[in-house]
Amino acid sequence: MQLRSFLAVAQTNSFTQAAARLGVRQSTVSQHLRKLEEAVGRTLVLRDTHTVSVTPDGEAMLGFARSILAAHEEAASYFRGERPHGRLRIGMSDDLALTRLPQILRDFRSENPRVDLELTVDQSGTLHRRLESDRLDIFIGKRPRGSGEGKLVKRERMVWVGNPSTRLDLTKPIPLAVYPSPSLSGTAMHEALENAGIGYRTACVCRGVNGLIAAVAAGIGVSCLASSLVPVQLTQLGAQHKLPELGQIDLVLLTNPRTEGRPAARALAAAVLSSGPRGLSAS
Repeated sequence: MQLRSFLAVAQTNSFTQAAARLGVRQSTVSQHLRKLEEAVGRTLVLRDTHTVSVTPDGEAMLGFARSILAAHEEAASYFRGERPHGRLRIGMSDDLALTRLPQILRDFRSENPRVDLELTVDQSGTLHRRLESDRLDIFIGKRPRGSGEGKLVKRERMVWVGNPSTRLDLTKPIPLAVYPSPSLSGTAMHEALENAGIGYRTACVCRGVNGLIAAVAAGIGVSCLASSLVPVQLTQLGAQHKLPELGQIDLVLLTNPRTEGRPAARALAAAVLSSGPRGLSAS
């Protein structure tokens, strides 16, 4: 339980959220972390009244913790006689194709050859609806701010993106490259600009992340992405562009309550959650 508490704190950067995920008190999580640090003789997490961060020794421990917990889950499944098998319907928001998540899925398939993966890549809003209508078993992607749905894998700051030549005239409507509605990133941009009193227009509607990257790289419009998902083709826009803050976005794992108890669903959820924030960072 000490390792699970440590991993939950590292993933959420919060003792409160880690406790909520594990279903225990915050004091219990703190006690687990203290005992783990005493056992290894190193400081793993730095904490003050405002922030929680993992130390270099903590980063090293993350790798060990994930391996130990994955081995524990595999052993438990083996002795329960519940070897994962059958079809598993997975929904992945298309911008997560830029992360290590595809590698996590490949590793999972290699370790669980009796599981057939059915992967749907689409916008988060569309995948939410598919999960609710029992057409997915697991969804990995973005959730609306403040919804509280799912298990938090990573909380990200959203940033404006353009290309190295991007210049903006705030007296004219800002050209935006957006996903089709409903779009969480589109909503975030619209709300931020409206609150700042800045006009905008839709310059390009992109059906997927590759189209959005191409549109922004070509200078058709600006857009926004989670900070760790900005690809090399694009540039994070800075203070000189005078655009408003976009806030944060949560990258989460949601399960279908009808199928979440199946061994295959439990095993994949454990694999994604144990990968931690790095699993949903650009590869």
